[in-house]
Amino acid sequence: MSEEMRYEKDGEGIVTIIMDMPGRSVNVINVEFGDAFGEMVDRVALDTGVKGVIIASAKKTFVAGAELDFLYKMEKPEETFALVQLMKARQRKLEKLGIPVVAAINGTALGGGWEVALATHHRVAIDDPRIKLGLPEVTLGLLPGDGGVTRMTRMLGLQAAFPFLTEGKQINPKEAKEIGLVDELATDAADMMAKARAWIKANPSSSQSWDRDDFRLPGGAPSSPKVAPALMVAPAMIRKKTQRNYPAPECIAAAMVEGAAVDFDTALRIESRYFSTIATGKVAKNMMSAFWFQLNAIKAGGSRPIGIAPTETKKIGVLGAGLMGHGIAYVTAVSGIEVVLKDMTQEKADAGKAAIAELVGKRVTQGKMARADADAILERITATGEAKDLAGCDLVVEAVFEDRDLKAKVTKEAEAAMDQSGVFASNTSTLPITGLALASSRPEKFIGLHFFSPVHRMDLVEIIVGKKTDEATLAKAFDFVMKIGKTPIVVNDSRGFYTSRVFGTYVLEGLALLSEGQNAQAVESAGLKAGMPMGPLEVGDMVGISLMHHITEQTVKDMEALGQKYDLGPGELLAGRMVKEKGRNGKSAGAGFYDYPKEGGKSLWPETYKLFPPAEVKIPQSEMIDRLLFLQALETVRCRDEGVIKAVADANLGSILGWGFAPWAGGTLQYINSYGLKAFVARSKELAAKYGPRFDPPASLVTMAETGKEFH
Repeated sequence: MSEEMRYEKDGEGIVTIIMDMPGRSVNVINVEFGDAFGEMVDRVALDTGVKGVIIASAKKTFVAGAELDFLYKMEKPEETFALVQLMKARQRKLEKLGIPVVAAINGTALGGGWEVALATHHRVAIDDPRIKLGLPEVTLGLLPGDGGVTRMTRMLGLQAAFPFLTEGKQINPKEAKEIGLVDELATDAADMMAKARAWIKANPSSSQSWDRDDFRLPGGAPSSPKVAPALMVAPAMIRKKTQRNYPAPECIAAAMVEGAAVDFDTALRIESRYFSTIATGKVAKNMMSAFWFQLNAIKAGGSRPIGIAPTETKKIGVLGAGLMGHGIAYVTAVSGIEVVLKDMTQEKADAGKAAIAELVGKRVTQGKMARADADAILERITATGEAKDLAGCDLVVEAVFEDRDLKAKVTKEAEAAMDQSGVFASNTSTLPITGLALASSRPEKFIGLHFFSPVHRMDLVEIIVGKKTDEATLAKAFDFVMKIGKTPIVVNDSRGFYTSRVFGTYVLEGLALLSEGQNAQAVESAGLKAGMPMGPLEVGDMVGISLMHHITEQTVKDMEALGQKYDLGPGELLAGRMVKEKGRNGKSAGAGFYDYPKEGGKSLWPETYKLFPPAEVKIPQSEMIDRLLFLQALETVRCRDEGVIKAVADANLGSILGWGFAPWAGGTLQYINSYGLKAFVARSKELAAKYGPRFDPPASLVTMAETGKEFH
């Protein structure tokens, strides 16, 4: 008898299959689940007194989805194909018995969990907006392989199913009811079960619509004049978005269209073929590694000091009410923490709070937040121009301009007013924390909290530990970042830390290509094709060319103070030329490598093409891509060698969430793993011979390649 599921039959012949996997807080799809499900289906088929079946969960969720450990270990396509076909055969047997089958959805059902629900004739869900339903497999480089593609396409039609399958769109039960994915809503668990039983009694025989002779695909078949034109352009739209780095969306679209043109069981086999190819491929492995295993390791406190009790931040001060400052204040207030938003004047502080009011107002208008909740958020925020209002703050985050003297001034001002046992954090993106801590009277309570813009959308926070920062301070910072719903990575102090240092190589290498006379549009296209969210020139504009130049000047000044010389590279020289000679400071100034007219879209500044004489030899796009990606990966290895970053998970997730490093590659270090260390070292040496020592592989990497090691 199965331990994963229970078979309970009442006096009216209604069987409830209760999913309750032992030793787990949630039900997950794995081999044991599949075997238990098959056992339950066989028992129903042999039980002549069964009038109907309810599939329910004893957990707080319905089914969380497939167990990623189980999926990650799949290596052989044919074995994977056989495994998913077996699960599908069990579902098909149940839905074709002729008796009514109902899914009683008491909680979230994602991925394989939603596919279990789709294999029933009727779905009753508790009307709770916190419940999520959908198929997010594509976000892990996978496709729904347990009937999800085939059933969703037949339920909604090709066009309507597209965002749920190729984008992983998730919805709540009320939204699902509106489009027919859920049939009934219930107020609570008792109401849900009562409605499930009532439907079974009212429908003594039942079948799926696609198993009936009169079935027609909603919206039209692939050959329909209404659908065919959209399908013709769909591949081009997908490829424009994915740059062909992500095979899953294309395979999902193919499985949808090919499956819609054949009978249901053939469609399931087509889906299984695509799934088995994708699930055993490199991209899916890379994305599962980063977005599941490593992300979970970080959120489980992998980089948090051991042995320090959980901490709570009760009141936070934010210095600077500009874009970063009011963003930090907003996400903090949303999490329920009281905030003091301070700027140089009351007017500037009020402007920051007004920007927050606009953010919450939009969420209310969009129906994503209740007015009462929005008002409560604003009530937690005190805007002020007075340092004395920081009294009682057990954490202060400084988010002023990247100027060492200004930061020193506000540090002293805040420390004099805040809770004397509290922590002071700087939101600097480049200036070493140890140097900034010289202005502090309590350097052991001084730390870096590097947020990313826009704060309310960017998930990452880089925690920077100075030389004198103690572990209690790190623990408090880590707990605060988790409390506000962000993903923390922990790095040690250095110029540029991890994210700014490595991210800067992408922009500077793009400028280096431009300075070599490579076509500006070709450089931008190479960045996008590499899987980066923007080309390096556009990123330079977004960050601000003037800011980049200012940071370079600050670096030169700091190095001179240490008696060291800092040699400017071609990218840094070009940034200085853009600012000093051309007066083009970036997007915020309306002019950079791109023009930004008030009306109409941006376009490359025509002079960008004329900054340097065109190169006699055009570098192939593949070589440009290698230069852009390799330099980021190599700089990450150097950061690891120097102890700036210790955890592989922090390196990989920091690169993806911080600046958008090619998610398909699983992060900067996973990119090296996936490329193959020996091949990566060999290619690095080739690039170094052509373009200089910045591409030389570090000795540690050469040793790893020789000994067959990888980054874990």
